[in-house]
Parts: sequence; structure tokens; C-alpha cells
Amino acid sequence: MKSVLVAEASPTRRRALAMLLGQRGWDVIAPASAQDSHRVLSQAQNRAVPIEAVVLGWPEKLEAADRDLRQLLHEERWQHVPVVLLTDVGSDAIAQWRMSRLRTSLLMWSEYTQVGQQIEHAGTQQLLPAVPPEPPRGPQRVLLVDDSPTVLTAFTRLMQRHGYQVETASSAEEGLKLALSRPFDIAIVDYFMPGRNGTALIAALRRHPQTRHILAAIITGTYSDEVIVESLASGAVECLFKSETRDLFLARLASLARTVHDRKAIDAERRRLEGILAAVGDGVFGVEADGTILFMNPAAVQILGYPDASLLIGKQAAEAIHPGASGEWNPELPGELSLSYRNGEILPHWQSVFWTASRLPIPVEGTVYPLHVDGTRRGSVVAFRDVSAQRKLEEQLRWQAEHDSLTQLHNRAWFERQLDLELQRLRQNNETAALLFVDLDRFKYINDTAGHGAGDELLIEVSKRIRSQLRPGDQIARMGGDEYAILLRNVPAEDIAPLADSIRTAISNAPFTHAGKAYRITLSIGATSLDRLTTSPETAMAQADLACYQSKNAGRARCHVYNPERDDLATMTEELGWSTRLQDALLQDRFELVFQPIVPLRGIENETGQHPPSELWQRQFLRNPDEPMIFEALLRLHGTDGDLILPSVFLPAAERFGLMADIDRWVIRRAIGALHEVRNYHRMLSLTINLSADSLADDSLVDFVTDCLVLHNVDPAALIFEITESRTLDDIVGVRALLKRLRMLGCHIAIDDFGTGFSTFAYLRQLDADFLKIDGSIVQGLPDDPLDRTVIAALASIAETTGKRTVAEWVENLETLHVLHECGVDFAQGFAIGYPRLQLLAQGPATARITGQLPAVPAAPTARPAGTPAVAAQAGPDSVDLPVTDNVIRLDAARGG
Repeated sequence: MKSVLVAEASPTRRRALAMLLGQRGWDVIAPASAQDSHRVLSQAQNRAVPIEAVVLGWPEKLEAADRDLRQLLHEERWQHVPVVLLTDVGSDAIAQWRMSRLRTSLLMWSEYTQVGQQIEHAGTQQLLPAVPPEPPRGPQRVLLVDDSPTVLTAFTRLMQRHGYQVETASSAEEGLKLALSRPFDIAIVDYFMPGRNGTALIAALRRHPQTRHILAAIITGTYSDEVIVESLASGAVECLFKSETRDLFLARLASLARTVHDRKAIDAERRRLEGILAAVGDGVFGVEADGTILFMNPAAVQILGYPDASLLIGKQAAEAIHPGASGEWNPELPGELSLSYRNGEILPHWQSVFWTASRLPIPVEGTVYPLHVDGTRRGSVVAFRDVSAQRKLEEQLRWQAEHDSLTQLHNRAWFERQLDLELQRLRQNNETAALLFVDLDRFKYINDTAGHGAGDELLIEVSKRIRSQLRPGDQIARMGGDEYAILLRNVPAEDIAPLADSIRTAISNAPFTHAGKAYRITLSIGATSLDRLTTSPETAMAQADLACYQSKNAGRARCHVYNPERDDLATMTEELGWSTRLQDALLQDRFELVFQPIVPLRGIENETGQHPPSELWQRQFLRNPDEPMIFEALLRLHGTDGDLILPSVFLPAAERFGLMADIDRWVIRRAIGALHEVRNYHRMLSLTINLSADSLADDSLVDFVTDCLVLHNVDPAALIFEITESRTLDDIVGVRALLKRLRMLGCHIAIDDFGTGFSTFAYLRQLDADFLKIDGSIVQGLPDDPLDRTVIAALASIAETTGKRTVAEWVENLETLHVLHECGVDFAQGFAIGYPRLQLLAQGPATARITGQLPAVPAAPTARPAGTPAVAAQAGPDSVDLPVTDNVIRLDAARGG
């Protein structure tokens, strides 16, 4: 196994690199400091397995140990070892270090998952000769444009030492003015410059007749596909990098110089050969002006099905190969190709039909170019290729664009077009039709318990059964997942319900069998009548969808026909509006996070209500300096009037339209960004984040979290993911696997709404959680309800026995806090402690004291067992000088959620 040294100070990034490289088969050595990395590298010759690569994180500030490590990598004995630099931002220091060392690659932390490929790329770089190649003879005039005086000086000296005549400019405008005032052979232009970028200058040089001959190249300090593509599109012939080694830069420059030196010869050769080279294709044949075939390459012979070219040479191409649409050759009526031969015209991108030796037509496309030799036209060259496979592929693509690959039924896009056509037809007469939405009941259960293969077989079987019940003129499509749509033509409104129910019962009569086990199939069907008054396909589909929704709500395995007097289409329309609004909010970043404190209860017995309640959360954090500062990240949506909308208003629509996974990722990304902003505080801050059922079923969630943590350099231990136990019932095995991966990453887990579900205690064994959040409905009975007090004390005792910590939600008064503490609850959250806040931590002396920047109030004594009498805290004065924090959001309906 090969060994790689990972030299990176951040534990989060070091852990992520170690996991990534370990999966690629590397033996990873990841010391905790630059000094340790230097020691490992210095003693590498004593290792049984030598170090064959180094991944080097570039810190914001280089310390002495960092410089020593980089100096060691410059020594001759390490020059052959590939090094990958990882950095958040580029700098001149990084570029110069990389230029001065061979086999060194640069990678941004946002692309850290490519580190394995970069190691291989750096390892394949050839060691350049000590003396770089000299440019061709004759002076080469170079225009160097860069806004950095350091870069101008360094590269000017380098090029002048090797015989180039260099003049410099510091902007695109100055560079263009200089290029118009005197001749240059080569222009090397920096990409990023104030005013106009380098690509604008290169485009201007290409447009101006006086500077069009200048060979232009972009030079940049950052490797980016977008920069390279834009540079080449603007007219640059090369992309140089400031971080390249000196020898590689000179080798590229010498190549440009040779291009300038040889341009006239190359242009002359190109002009002489372009007639032939431009016509080269899969099949090539030449003809005289009258269409007589002169030559034919082997590919053309093979495509046309002839055993030998001699069978075609000397014959008329129009007679033997392309006789025309009628299949006969008529010299009096020449076709398009024959006319191009006769007139010596270029015929690009033509499409036609050629005839094979067996007189079978094949579709072809190609070009015709006149052939010139020594300035004289000598006929034409035809380049063509057989596009039979392409046409077949196009047919397949058209089929795939309209069909579902699994069930072979038509898809949603095709069905919507058919529905629109049917409504147009109905507007011309008095006929009626029916639209049915079919939803397969319990599909998720079968798919999860019997496997995805069984789920696919079930969908195929149901598709066949439904199709067998339809008439020849009816249409069916799979709309996605386990949903189908059926269009029944010429159906009276009174026949819709019995017809839909007959389809439902016919499908459900026989069970579905897989792996020797039988499953009962049931359908929920929603239907609506279509006539000349139906306004649009969208309205019809909304009605059928709402009817199907009513079927499932009524107990499933039944049919429901839309009734405008009973069914509230306005509700469905409102949800559709929310769907569009939420998608726009994701694209336009119109969500907002607010943060509500979750405080430890140790020391709460010292609270008497004499001090401002708005500062209670701050006092509790000060009383418990050894505990992490925990806040819950709560989601809000910006309304059109500037207000913040509660999630209870829009999350039901998000769940219905499958947007929860995207919203969860927005929250995770923003929450980790908020932690990044406060990462320099001395005290650990943690955020709890709610995960939806869709995210719990997303196998890629852990990779997404890892990428966000690495990008922002945040400790995974600062994240607490909340799950609601009811969301795990459908796939307990999958949820356990996902939570296990999150815990292996270093994150913590909390079970929300604990104590209300029927499976509460069974889940304690199955779900490996760190925190149990006691449901607020139980807490609301305190301090007066003795039953609620008993339940909470029991839950706290169970949590303590299983090694978990408890959090009480919806706490609204000081008396409840005291009772919770007496019951043995560890943490609390609610309006009695603090309202949701727009800022995670505001600037000021209060924040400084809480986070460890200033001395804190002494800690309270060790927590007592549940049920023991309260003891006066040893925390010093109860009153602490803490200002009320700004940007507090008081939402009476929130209760901490």
C-alpha cells in the first residue's frame, strides 16, 4: 500500500482527506501539526513503506513550522514526490512556491474531492531539463500585461534573461495602446485585471487589423475551466499559469515563439493542403467536373458495400452512387451534388441518400469541396458518412422523450400534450371525457421491504393490468413514481365513477407475487369529467389530483370523482402556488435562519425572577462554561411585505411537492456557514438542525454534509441533527444506517417530540441518539399537573440510564424551569429562555464573556440526581452585566419551533 502524508491543521479537513484517500487505497499519515509532519517527513527513510505523495494545506498565516516543512519539500531528495496544495484563496506566495517546485499541483478546498486525481496528475509530470529550450533564432517581441508590479518584474526579468524583448503594461487599455504603437509577436495577458479582463484585450487585438497577427496567451494564477474556455473563445492560443514552474513557463513560451517563427511556412502549407484536409471524412471520393469518379478511399468502398474501388472508378457518381430521389440517373436533370461538381461550388453539411452495391438506400451527410492543385481546379472532393445509426439513435431518443423506460408507457410530458389536444377537440362538440389519476397504495412498503427490484416488477405488472382494461382509443401514462394518468374518451359523466371503480377492482383482484410471497394490490383513483367548459389541462389535472388526494384521505383503495360543490380546488391551487413560491425562494435565497438558545439547567435554581427574563439564556450559558452553547436553527420565509413567515404555513406544501430535501440542504449549508463565522470563539457553539423524512431517505446527504464542513472548515461535533421518531417508521433500517454515518463523521443526533409516540421506548434501543427532546405538549402541563411531572421525571431517568441527555421544549415560565430541573432534565428551550434571534451571536461584551473572550461567572456545582432537593448555587452574584441582544423575533405561534 502506498503512503501519503496529509499536512493540514484543521481536524475537520484532515479527517475528511483521510477518509477520502483511504477509500482510494492510500495509507494515510495525518499528523496534528506542521512540526509533526516535518518530523514524519524527516524520518521517512526509516519507514518500511516510503511516503509517495504529500497533501499540503496552505494556512492563512505561515508559521515557522510551516516554512520549515515547505523548505524540506524543496530539498532534492523530495523533488520526485508529488505534492498537492489545498487552499481557500490563491495568492502570490502560493503561486511562487508552486512555480519553484516540480511535480506540484494546486487545488481549491471547494474541490477537495479531486485530491486523489490531482496526486496522480502531479505524479505524472515529467521532470524538465535543467536548461529550458531556447526560442527560435531572431528577436521575439513580447507584450506582457498585468496589474501586479511584482508579476511584471518577475516575468520580465525571466524572459529577458532568455533572449526575449519585453515591454509591459498594467491594464487592458494601456496594453492595446502599446500594441497599436509598435510591433509585437506575442502578447501575454493577465486574466483578472481591474476595468476590463484580459480576454477583452485579446478580443480587441484579434479584431484590429494592425494587431491581428499577434499570438496571444492568457496568464492566470487560478486554474479554472471557465477561465480557460473563455480565454480560448476570446482568441487566446494558450493558457499559462503563474503557479507553473519556471522551466515549464519558458518551455510554453518557446513553443509560442516557434509558432510565430514558423507561421508563414505553416500558412503556406495549410493553404496548399486545405482543399484535401477540409474534405476528409469517414468516406472520401473524388470526381471530375462532369461527375466521373477519380478515386475512392477504403472507408467509402466499405460503406457502399463494394468489394473493390475499381468497380466504381470511371463511372458517373450520379449514376452509381446518388441517382436521385426517383432512383434513376438523368443527365438532363442533374441533382444538387452533380451541380456542385459542375460549378466547382462548396456544398457544406448536405444530407442525401446514397445507394449501396445491393441498391439499398442509406442516409448520409457530408460536404463537397472543389479540389485545387497549384491554383487550378481539378474537380471536387466528397466527404460523407453513414448516419443510419444516428438516425436510429434519434428515433430512440424521440421514443425515450415520450415514454417511461421502466413500464414502456408514455410519460407525463406526452400525456399533457394529449390532454391539451383532447380539450381542444371537446371544445368543438358536446362530447365528454374523463381524466383519472391512479395512485398505487402501499408501494413504498413493498419497495422497501421486498427491495427495489420488487418495486420495479410491481410497477410493470400494474401497468400491464391497467392497459389491459382500456379501450383502443384511451390513453395511459406513468406520471412518475407510483402514479398513473388515464384519459378515457367519449365517457358520459354519470359513467365515470363505475368505470373507474371497475378498473380499480380488476387490478386489485389478483395479488402481486414476488419471491414466493403474495402482496395485495390496491389503488386509489381520483377522476374528473372533461367537456367543452374545462378551461385548461392544468385545471383538469388539479381536479383529478385533488380527487385522488381525497381517495387516499378517505382510507385508500377507493375512487373519488371531483365535485366542484364539495371539493375545495382553491386549497389545491393555493398549494400549487406555494410550490412555485418555495422553488423561487430556493433559487433567489429568500429563506432566513433564526436561532433559539437551548440552555443547560444547572444553576437555574438561583433564578428568582428579579432579573430581566430576556437575559436568562445568557446567564445560564455563563453559569455553565463547560457546556457547549447550543442553538436551534429555525427556518423562516421572507414574505412579500417583509415579514418572516413561520414554517407551519409553508412546510405542508413543501412536503406535498417534494421540496423538503432541497430546503433541508439550504438550511444545512446556511447553518454551517453561520458556524464558520463564529469559529474563532474560544467556546464550542453547536446548532441543531431538523431533518425531514425525504432527507432521511437520501443516501447522498452525508456526503453533502461532509463537503459543507470541509468547505467552511467547521467541526462536525458542532452539528446536532434532529429527527422526529414518526418519520423513521417507514424505513428504520435505512435511517439507522444514515444516522450511523453521521455519527461516524462526528455529528450528534437528537430525537424530537420524544415521549408522545407509541414506539418511544423501542426506538431508544434502535436509534443511537445523543439528545432526547421532550415534546412540548407534556411540558405545557407544568408546574401544576402532577401526572406530567411524573412522566417527565420518568423520561429523564430513562434517558440518564441509556446515556442520553434530555431537552424540554416549549418552556414558557420560570416555575416550569425549576420543576424541569428538579425532574432531572438537562436542557430547556422556549420563550421563557429566549426568543428566536436573527443573529447567532451579536458583538459586544456579553458575547465576549459567554464565548470565553472575557472571564465568565464561576460555574454552578455538579448537577444533582433527579428528584433531590434544590441546593443554592455556588455561582457568585446572580446579577451579571449583560445587555439585551438586538434582532430578537417574538412569534407567539412559534414556541421554539
